[in-house]
Amino acid sequence: MAQPFVLPDFYVPYPARLNPHVETARTHTRAWARGMGMLEGSGVWETRDLEAHDYALLCGYTHPDCDADALSLVTDWYVWVFFFDDHFLEMFKRTLDRPGGKAYLERLPAFMPMDPEAGTPEPINPVEAGLADLWQRTVPAMSPAWRARFAESTRNLLNESLWELANIHEGRIANPVEYIEMRRKVGGAPWSAQLVEYAAGAEVPESVAGSRPLRVLTETFADSVHLRNDLFSYQREVEEEGELSNGVLVLETFLGCTTQEAAEAVNDLLTSRLQQFENTALTEVPGLCLTQGLTPAECAAVGLYAKGLQDWQSGGHEWHMRSSRYMNKGLDTGRSMSGGVLGTSALDIKTIFGRPAAARLRTLTHAPHQRVGPSLLPEFDLPFPLTLSPHHQDALEKSVAWAERMGLLGDIWDGPMLRGFDFALCSAGLDPDATAEELELSAEWLTWGTYGDDYYPMVFGRSRNLAGAQLAHERLLACMPVDDPASAPAMALSPIERSLADLWTRTTAPMSQDARRQLYTSIEDMLESWLWELHNQAQHRVPDPVDYLEMRRTTFGSDMTMLLCKLRHEGELPREVLRSGTLQSLEHSAQDYACLLNDLFSYQKEIEVEGEVHNSVLVVQTFFGCDYPAAVAIVDDLMRGRLKQFLHVRDHELPVLCEDFGLSESERAALGGYVREMEDWLAGILNWHRKVRRYAPEDVRSGAGTALLGQPAGLGTAAVRVATMLAR
Repeated sequence: MAQPFVLPDFYVPYPARLNPHVETARTHTRAWARGMGMLEGSGVWETRDLEAHDYALLCGYTHPDCDADALSLVTDWYVWVFFFDDHFLEMFKRTLDRPGGKAYLERLPAFMPMDPEAGTPEPINPVEAGLADLWQRTVPAMSPAWRARFAESTRNLLNESLWELANIHEGRIANPVEYIEMRRKVGGAPWSAQLVEYAAGAEVPESVAGSRPLRVLTETFADSVHLRNDLFSYQREVEEEGELSNGVLVLETFLGCTTQEAAEAVNDLLTSRLQQFENTALTEVPGLCLTQGLTPAECAAVGLYAKGLQDWQSGGHEWHMRSSRYMNKGLDTGRSMSGGVLGTSALDIKTIFGRPAAARLRTLTHAPHQRVGPSLLPEFDLPFPLTLSPHHQDALEKSVAWAERMGLLGDIWDGPMLRGFDFALCSAGLDPDATAEELELSAEWLTWGTYGDDYYPMVFGRSRNLAGAQLAHERLLACMPVDDPASAPAMALSPIERSLADLWTRTTAPMSQDARRQLYTSIEDMLESWLWELHNQAQHRVPDPVDYLEMRRTTFGSDMTMLLCKLRHEGELPREVLRSGTLQSLEHSAQDYACLLNDLFSYQKEIEVEGEVHNSVLVVQTFFGCDYPAAVAIVDDLMRGRLKQFLHVRDHELPVLCEDFGLSESERAALGGYVREMEDWLAGILNWHRKVRRYAPEDVRSGAGTALLGQPAGLGTAAVRVATMLAR
């Protein structure tokens, strides 16, 4: 059968190395798979299938430094996960049996007890038998924190197979953002990353396991593994098995291009994710180790983990080039141009230059302050009606007076500017049913968040004062005491601190401890996202597309504002529903639509006036090497795709969620109310952007559009005063 496209030139900057214990693992795993019932008689594999796939070779390349016992155990895990994938395909995907698939998946978590001494049910199929055996052999060597993370990744990998099954049943192809998010769960690479910790003997310290740098290492690793697999497996998955969950097919559909062009675009995204991995490992991880006070042993574990992920990337590529499971005809699997030994064919010096080098160069050479003219705006076909609170004008007056009392006016903003921003109008659309007091508080949160978003790049970004920003970050966190909100004002010194402390005290006083912690985490994430922007600004680096979009949700403050809505329903809905993947998909779709909308409106202000690098239109221009109008069209298409996903989840996936959780009528009504609040949220944001005095051509250079060049005060701001004097 002819290949549907020519495989592109891959970016593989590190040589693959082969573990010397491959044959031992090969012999062991063949006997293990037979003992678990995965071969003859399983209806899925025979011995020749296992030998042709050669998972021992995969693990030998991806874990080159572990001993024979560890390699054999890791190989068994991969045999199990690939067998599960094929078993689920034969049993449920081909027959479109969602109820049967759901019942099958619901049994599996019972075979992963946190206490290794706890009993498990009697296995009734090879997947259950294999999982029970592997869990008991693996977890005694790892901490309870790792067990919990690994069990969650395994559950995600298993349960999200229902998402793939639903898409096949509906004949639906995901949009690119949805696909990346779901592929991380279905594809299993986060699960693989945690096995790297086991094989490398480098368990990530619990204190930093959830941090942005470690999360990005894992996510870029996962995306790269999945995108590479999509390129090699397109022929088998799409043409032979009828799969719709393949990145090449997703981009082919989204961009309306040929299969070859889509394959090149997927490879470009793969390259971008690998380069993001490198940037994070070299520029963010060292700072994390320092600020979190990790011990030398903990720093070494983090370094070994990053090295293990790097080994996996090169080794996984080498295996894909050799395995009979994939489309790899015509690829060179001999010696590399570097003259390396067997196992280094993945390293080809020419792949470090050419297209990958040009892509990296584009991210670092954007010329700031280019004249772009008025922002180009597409038609926004948002189907949700706008309703405004009758308390809008009162909230405007009170929020402006509050900002003046807090000291937010006079350095980067003044009174007329703040009135032009009219955050009360935004709040009036976001929450039209709010009381007068609730609307005032909402407008003041938006005032504080936007002030901070303007303040950080002006005070710390222009002077590249990252140390001052870190100090300000730590002080702002101290202004949000979870145990005693009333003590917050005593911590505050500067206007941005006083205003946060005031909002924290008034908002959290009636909240439960758990709700306060959730809000604290949400604001902490937003503050850390501002540091991320400064980090990119200091490098003058246009972000990677996936990293940008995921961080944009927090830089925009959408996580925080949505959380305040969600907390209202916490007692009305099971926590599992509020934290479900279905509801997260709904929230992320709405958030992305709003963030992209903001980028379209603010393009002239940010690119021409402020010299920003954080705008989705610029990110698309840089990634595709296209012009401004073409980038606007792509962003518009992505917004429409996210809106369609929101409507799809609302109309098709939420009813299934209600059935799966057996929600009562009152719980379904509460869920419906939360969805309508998200629709109000979107309608209110669009209305505010159309009417605010911040983004129009007459506002972007003066008046209500651009921050004043004043003299901010407070800890960490001395550098901006020096920079301002030198610039005169």
